[in-house]
Amino acid sequence: MIKKNIIVISLIFFLTNCGFSPIYIKNTNTNFSIENVNYQGDRELNNFLKINLNQYKNEKSNKKIFIEAKSGYEKIILTKNSSGDVTNYKLIAKVTFLIKSTNKKINITEEKIISSMDDKFEETRKERTVKQNFALSISNKLVSELVIN
Repeated sequence: MIKKNIIVISLIFFLTNCGFSPIYIKNTNTNFSIENVNYQGDRELNNFLKINLNQYKNEKSNKKIFIEAKSGYEKIILTKNSSGDVTNYKLIAKVTFLIKSTNKKINITEEKIISSMDDKFEETRKERTVKQNFALSISNKLVSELVIN
């Protein structure tokens, strides 16, 4: 009985000090704060970018960054079948960020090829998901550029 208690206490001691940290904790390691972003262009893409960049607001930071973003989104027909129905699309998202303090321009482009679906509602949902992924990738690339500089 005493041996079991010692094993349980040992396991609890070792497991509580294993260095666990949550994955999705807010990123407070940045030495800057994205304060204000003026968006122009595709509204839906800009909304997704705004959601992703708002997590980098930090009141404690001394380095405040003001940005202008111009976004564009295209859906290009790549291929059609013999009856003239579209089979593949190419989705392109282009965003140009202008960092006001340094007048530096950062151009980021994301592309993806998707196939057409019979259910247009599902196709629209898939396109929206691709836009969300584009916005996440673009905001991550912007933040990595800001961290480097």
